[in-house]
Amino acid sequence: MIRRPPRSTQGVSSAASDVYKRQISVFDADVPMPKSDEVLMKVAASSLNYHDLLVALGAIPTDDKRVPLSDAAGEIIEVGSDVTEWKVGDHVMSVCFPNWQSGPPKYELLSFIGDHEDGYATECIAIKASAITRTPSNFDLKESATLPCAGLTAWRALVDDGKLKAGETVLVQGTGGVSIFALQLAKSMGAKVIATSSSTEKLERLKALGADELINYKETPEWGKEVLAKTNNEGVDHVIEVGGGGTFAESVRAAKLGGHIALIGVLSGPSASEIVLPRIFLKQIRLSGISMANKDSQLAMIDYLEKTNIKPVISDTFDLSELAAAFQHQIDNKHFGKISITMG
Repeated sequence: MIRRPPRSTQGVSSAASDVYKRQISVFDADVPMPKSDEVLMKVAASSLNYHDLLVALGAIPTDDKRVPLSDAAGEIIEVGSDVTEWKVGDHVMSVCFPNWQSGPPKYELLSFIGDHEDGYATECIAIKASAITRTPSNFDLKESATLPCAGLTAWRALVDDGKLKAGETVLVQGTGGVSIFALQLAKSMGAKVIATSSSTEKLERLKALGADELINYKETPEWGKEVLAKTNNEGVDHVIEVGGGGTFAESVRAAKLGGHIALIGVLSGPSASEIVLPRIFLKQIRLSGISMANKDSQLAMIDYLEKTNIKPVISDTFDLSELAAAFQHQIDNKHFGKISITMG
């Protein structure tokens, strides 16, 4: 099991890996006993999300010595006395908000694994039987562990909130897990995809995944204008906005009249440098704040994935004991898609 030490030892930094050595510690713990309404999961894999990095850095306040990581897939090795829906040997994956089973979000339901509660940086975890779902039958456990945060966020952005239709156009930013999943989902549903990146090499990989149009945002800082040029000055139906303040103005520029922007990440900072409110209401843009989704939505995503050839893009794999190095790899932006963490 891995814990983050007390915040008094933290320093939020994007550099030196020795920071992480102070922040992350490995320790032995007894295998937990599941309560009557719990199962014991042998965790096979997790995957890194930006949220996990913020927790590890202390940028998101959590209890001292919090066990991080919010994704997991594994095998049930013991069931509580009252559990009837699962059996030993079942392959399951986590639900990021274990109390948010269905319906709209409510504050009292949004307790987040790896943040409000101990996460999956562990070999075994006792968890409520309702806080997991089955894995897709065509996914292995390593692949399934990429879905609960990034996959489900892309699903909600495009399907639950976006109501994506074939023939519409989707703009995805960069090559992180959410953006890659959004590209794959959009193409599988008959949409056109415009993808951005600052790397020529990564743009070619996005093209290989099916992106129809490519934009290097480093070479074209006002890439929203380029999006308009590529869409006959109409703009896109959906923007998967993961950049935050540094990209939001261009996302508004790129959206079509009546378009949809799914606000997901703040990778470039939380504040917009330009006042864009007039453009938002003049274009009648619909904004959705996206933070994963409920359990029912996860089950719908699983049903859909089983009918497609979509597979997660995992560029790098680290053992749990190498978690500090995995976070450094994430900060250095060396990954494409997801970084997998296996439990050794």
